[in-house]
Amino acid sequence: MEYDLLGWPSDGPKLRLDHERFSYAGKFVMTNTGKAVARTDDGELVAAVAFNEDRTDESTLWLRYVTVARDRRGEGIGPELLARVRDRALERGYERLRIAVNNPFAYEALYRSGFAYTAETTGIAELVLEHPSPVDDAADPGGEPDARERYQAGLEEFRERDLSDEEEEFLASREESEPPGLESRD
Repeated sequence: MEYDLLGWPSDGPKLRLDHERFSYAGKFVMTNTGKAVARTDDGELVAAVAFNEDRTDESTLWLRYVTVARDRRGEGIGPELLARVRDRALERGYERLRIAVNNPFAYEALYRSGFAYTAETTGIAELVLEHPSPVDDAADPGGEPDARERYQAGLEEFRERDLSDEEEEFLASREESEPPGLESRD
């Protein structure tokens, strides 16, 4: 798998994705976001992420849209692409990365990339995650939840929603579990 950062928001890269293979395909033609992609060794595009700087905090980069080809989901491509964008953003001087997610699969993928739930939601009921993690792995004496409690709190937000059978099965498999570890790199 090859991972490429096509450009930062100021570069205005455009990316045309097949709407039948990728969610959010139309969002990748916008020029106000940076883009990164994952391709197979023969050049087939299988994942993409769009991102831009926070309008009020230049030290924060928002990951706006993440998509993996429908036939390649569950292979760890998304978490690996996110981890690579995260690393490049930190090298570029961003102190924090944030993303809002609307489903438990994306939530899990972000955890695998080193993000954690902030206990915030957007006005459209998306859960906000950030890197570095907003909490340490140990419980704070002041009552701050530990990493496991925070992870489970985010999953609980999803459990209270109208879900597909696949999402319900996924959430049931994560009951009482620890947050997933960081994906290993090859």
